[in-house]
Amino acid sequence: MDMTRRAAAEFFGTFWLTFAGCGAAVLAAGFPALGIGFLGVAFAFGLTVLTMAYAVGHISGGHFNPAVTVGLWAGGRCSSAHVVPYIIAQVIGAVVAAAVLYWIASGKPGWVPGSFAANGYGDLSPGKYSMGAGFAMELLMTFSFLLIIIGCTSKGAAVGFAGIPIGLALTLIHLVSIPVTNTSVNPARSTGPALFAGGEYIAQLWLFWVAPIVGAIVAGLVTRWLYEAEAVTETVVVIDETERVA
Repeated sequence: MDMTRRAAAEFFGTFWLTFAGCGAAVLAAGFPALGIGFLGVAFAFGLTVLTMAYAVGHISGGHFNPAVTVGLWAGGRCSSAHVVPYIIAQVIGAVVAAAVLYWIASGKPGWVPGSFAANGYGDLSPGKYSMGAGFAMELLMTFSFLLIIIGCTSKGAAVGFAGIPIGLALTLIHLVSIPVTNTSVNPARSTGPALFAGGEYIAQLWLFWVAPIVGAIVAGLVTRWLYEAEAVTETVVVIDETERVA
């Protein structure tokens, strides 16, 4: 499949993840009487991955996340030729999604962006957690996410259902880590909102690239050993009998 189509799939998937996930936090979480709250935001992010995995996962593999792309590459599940184009498409998708979300949100009289669903530590952490705590949380959650993705899409896993546990895993990750960092595990998702939140959020963006990517690489190396008997070289979300790995 040509790279243009793969990159487009990654753009649309990451756009949807950022727009709908962050949109749930920005537009719906605190809405009077009808707010979806903390639990709703966690499910919103999980549902973005679940829906796009089945919509475009068979085209690109359904990464929607630079850390996932790098982790799958480290685990031998993603071609080196895909890494840079995928990451570029993912970051562009997230930035465009944040721009559209900002434009829509600003249509409400008196609206102020505040954190704009950006990630942070210290004073910018929802629970005021330290940089060290934030780094550890992002690293561990991304490691776990990659472990789940690779495990659910390996030989022997149920065919056609990987999007469900992967989406639920992202929901669970948000339930655990929103108080600490507002949950990233995805450098592209962090970049889009940070550019519009500005100031200190941009200054802290480094953590939400470094920690997820380190966690993903470690997971990729661990799973390369864990599943060493499997001869798998291509990485696509399990949608049908012909494409078995994410």
